[in-house]
Amino acid sequence: MRRSLDNKQFLKLRQATEKVASVLSKRLASHLEVLRPLFIPRMLLGSYVKSAAMEEVPGSEKAFATLQERYAVVCERPFGLPRKLQPPLPPISNQLEMSSFRHTLHISSPAERHITITSPSQWILSYGSECPLDRLRAMVAGQETRQPEAMQQALVNHLIPGVFLKYHPGHGRLLEDLRYQVETKELADLGGLPVLILKAPVETFLPPDDFILQITQLSGIAAFQEIIDPEAIEKIPDPFQRILRNLIV
Repeated sequence: MRRSLDNKQFLKLRQATEKVASVLSKRLASHLEVLRPLFIPRMLLGSYVKSAAMEEVPGSEKAFATLQERYAVVCERPFGLPRKLQPPLPPISNQLEMSSFRHTLHISSPAERHITITSPSQWILSYGSECPLDRLRAMVAGQETRQPEAMQQALVNHLIPGVFLKYHPGHGRLLEDLRYQVETKELADLGGLPVLILKAPVETFLPPDDFILQITQLSGIAAFQEIIDPEAIEKIPDPFQRILRNLIV
């Protein structure tokens, strides 16, 4: 969505967006802490991942095969990693992590610019890692020395949540009952890495390109945050209400 703003409106909405984003982020963090026992990697992969209890888990062979398949698609370019995962995988943190979803806005006029856009209402779900996405991007861009083991672990830690929901769809329904929209998006700058996105039921918008250019030129930073739409807050949908309404229509 695009919407024109003047400077006064922008300042007011930016402050409101920061407040709402903080509440949404803390809310999701608390939800993930409660849900963490349901997403323990060993419950999905069993003996295919090193842990204190190396025991078999029903369905772990299929889950690992799916993880291997998804990993093989993205591991070579731009990471230069071998296509084969060697089980058992190194230990995987039980800690669920969230990072703000970002994408790049390309503005070609008057000169080509690439602006990093951050969403205040969408997050990437992964497992804790010493190589978060920012560090992974730095390795790909040559800004940091490549560490193959850390890169491989980062890919695995971002792929597993999607595999988890494939074999435990009830977990996804629980997230949806908490009013998160669950979807998968591919990160083009990371070889199309498919990551699991959780989106709060709050819509956002961007002002026109020329306004974004003005703001980024003043700040000196090629980054911009989407703006929370106050009108959309008044129209937050209730999926459960919709389900029940359909039953009595």
